Amino acid sequence: MATNPPLMARAQRGTFFDPSLAKQVTKILPGDYYATKEDIVLSTVLGSCVAACIWDATIPVGGMNHFMLPDGQAEGDAPSARYGVFAMETLVNDLVKLGALRGNLRAKVFGGGRVLKHVTSINVGNKNSEFVMRFLRDENIPVLGHDLEGVWARKVNFFPLTARVLVKRIDPSDDVTLIRSEKEYSRTLKKQPVAGNIELF
Repeated sequence: MATNPPLMARAQRGTFFDPSLAKQVTKILPGDYYATKEDIVLSTVLGSCVAACIWDATIPVGGMNHFMLPDGQAEGDAPSARYGVFAMETLVNDLVKLGALRGNLRAKVFGGGRVLKHVTSINVGNKNSEFVMRFLRDENIPVLGHDLEGVWARKVNFFPLTARVLVKRIDPSDDVTLIRSEKEYSRTLKKQPVAGNIELF
């Protein structure tokens, strides 16, 4: 059985029926991850954060995470899916627990946008993008599609049983919550060092 995500993330996760997709949708918020065998849609909105959609089509099983930073966890802190290292390892492990074979895993990755134009000192989106591609290469998980970096926020809908992905590029200024979150990430960073078959909709 899949390991439960952190209690805070699990409590915030919302589920609803989307008539346009004709599916139940589970929202994956920052610091969350979810692996499933259910015929649902996993959905998230990304700024500089990155989401990895990973699946094994032979089961079928798939999952998504949403991490904010590659690493930087303070010593003594509990592991957190806010950080890419934990988010990626945990998602892969949860997929394996649901029956996936590591050799059959495939991935599509999204996000890493530079949505705060005035922040020039550090590009967390670039760091997140480089991290996720390096992690997947090191783990021998082929990347079959990606939409990374640029100046856009993105809404991503992932169908875990078929690996279909719908990506909508968003003007980040249209999302007040996203901008607030990005400013918080930017403040955090100042305090600590730190393509494929995709449908646009």
